[in-house]
Amino acid sequence: MSMKRPAFLWVPLSLLLAGVAPAQISVHSLEGIDASQLGGRAGFNVGANGAVGTKQYLEWVNTFYQGYDKTTLQPVYRSPVAGNTPWYGNPNTPDCSGGAGDVVILFDHLASRWIIARHQGQNPYFYCVAVSNTDDLTASDFGWYGYELALNPLLGQNSQGVTYFPDYAKIATWPDAYYATFDLQDVSNKYQIVGTLVCAFDRLNMLNGDPSRTPQCFRYPNVPTGSVFLAHSLLPADIDGTNPPPVGTPESFISIQNPSGLATTSNTLNLWQFHVDWTTPANSTFMGPTPLAVNTYTPGCYSVSNPTNTVCVPEPSTASTHNPIDSVGDRLMHRFAFRQFLGSSPYQSYLISHTVRVGTTTNQATGIRWYEYRPGGGIVNSGTIFPGAANYRFMPSIAQDQVGNLAVGYSMSGAAMHPSIKASYLSLPQGSTATEFAIRNGSADEQNRPNWGAFSSMTVDPVDDCTFWYVNEYFAVNQIGSNVTWQTRIANFKIPTCP
Repeated sequence: MSMKRPAFLWVPLSLLLAGVAPAQISVHSLEGIDASQLGGRAGFNVGANGAVGTKQYLEWVNTFYQGYDKTTLQPVYRSPVAGNTPWYGNPNTPDCSGGAGDVVILFDHLASRWIIARHQGQNPYFYCVAVSNTDDLTASDFGWYGYELALNPLLGQNSQGVTYFPDYAKIATWPDAYYATFDLQDVSNKYQIVGTLVCAFDRLNMLNGDPSRTPQCFRYPNVPTGSVFLAHSLLPADIDGTNPPPVGTPESFISIQNPSGLATTSNTLNLWQFHVDWTTPANSTFMGPTPLAVNTYTPGCYSVSNPTNTVCVPEPSTASTHNPIDSVGDRLMHRFAFRQFLGSSPYQSYLISHTVRVGTTTNQATGIRWYEYRPGGGIVNSGTIFPGAANYRFMPSIAQDQVGNLAVGYSMSGAAMHPSIKASYLSLPQGSTATEFAIRNGSADEQNRPNWGAFSSMTVDPVDDCTFWYVNEYFAVNQIGSNVTWQTRIANFKIPTCP
């Protein structure tokens, strides 16, 4: 197969930065993996995410990955690579060679290594983690250290003895472990979420390719009652930059607190903390939830009768097809981005974002709510991005650069607007107003499915610690019938105030 040449897009935008003179922000983007490259192997659920490393950008779509050179933007591999490759043929991971689900790609900033993690979607369930042996995808000796964890003994069972399904797995990097989370779904009750499982993986030994110590896991509630778990989809904190948190800082997790009963609003998020002790595992603890007070919100597309049904985003074709798309508004969105700031007054800053309803009725639009959490101070900054009443903004991902510029990417769609890729930025230290700009304007709709991936991914270049990289999906050709026509776009940009 011939090398795919990426379609480049360079967009100069004249933007006014708060407190400074007008400046230019340049958005560079390239075509990522498209369904057309995968032939009949492309599915409807894209799951586009990725991360930027020291030399390349690595993108995932269900169920393939591709790397791109950061300078030339050329693809690393002649065609997208099958998603089970990091584990295939490894005698230590015999249960990780099949299909993949809920894949997350990260770059470990503190160790300069790639991480790919996924769960094996058929019972018995396994969680598969691969750690690269170098930061360079093109190195002659590049390879993966593969690990697997049998999940069934950890997941628990419902009253009929059926093992809960591990869904929406997420993983993050921290100095003392790689931390993963799973929703527990009751397959006997329409896959209702009844709890969560969190696990710590032995990062130290995994980075060296050595046998790992037994992962340490906690389930909450310890014995799920079968009722709806409204604090689901915990996200572990993931490090940006190369400054680690103070030694001994426990890993933090955050989750939404969906409304309960007949309520449609909430004013709380949930904070959890995991302290792992590899020497004496009995001393490890998982604590929470601790409520974090926030401004009142209604989750995107929220329905009292079915809290996890968040399908309401219109497309131009919705009026005729009656097919809206999913805002994924019942949970906080990947990533829970952490950054350690140094200087005379060091502090820790965590960012998170999600989709919220803007208005008072079910059919009104959605916007992007973001928060900054600081230990000891709670939620110290927040805002809602919604510069207009017509369109729906949803499925965000957030990060910040080394000087505190926040950037959040997301999808946007409406009755007169095809699903598109947008982003906004602001300065946290200056308290500036968010400025929105376009990454890729869609020209077609997803007419045959409501699924719109499940998350997207904003990451920060570990070399200059300024350049943001974002990936999401869009359509240039209507997806109808049994056709699969999605495309993905990878963009990078830098806020001029970052040195």
